[in-house]
Amino acid sequence: MDGKYTFSIIKPNAVRTGKTGPILSMINEGGFEISAIKMVQMTIQQAEAFYEVHRGKPFYDDLVEFMTSGPVIVLILRHDNAVNEFRRLLGATDPEKAEQGTVRKNFGVSVKMNAIHGSDSDENAIRESNFFFSEIERYC
Repeated sequence: MDGKYTFSIIKPNAVRTGKTGPILSMINEGGFEISAIKMVQMTIQQAEAFYEVHRGKPFYDDLVEFMTSGPVIVLILRHDNAVNEFRRLLGATDPEKAEQGTVRKNFGVSVKMNAIHGSDSDENAIRESNFFFSEIERYC
């Protein structure tokens, strides 16, 4: 994964409210190719491990609770300069501050329930992708 890949999670609120299809459409129309995709229901232990970097922060427990509240869609996406281009498509973490036409502006409810996660660096894209996907589950 050489800067051409990023990782994403369509969050429980977006899955629960039927926004998966429209979000995937925006991703596709944004020029991203799906290299891996699946639906998972994270356990508390899995969410704690995935968000270990945030342990001890005030929002950690709420984040773990939210991310285990329903199924999520995890994806590996391919695009040149994938991390930066995807974050531009997502918009600001706070949907109120996100630019018009971004995923979070269109589908986010709040900072916590902002519909979608995207990796913030190439290193995290690799770590996060490896957390959810084996080599055989990836089309590269």
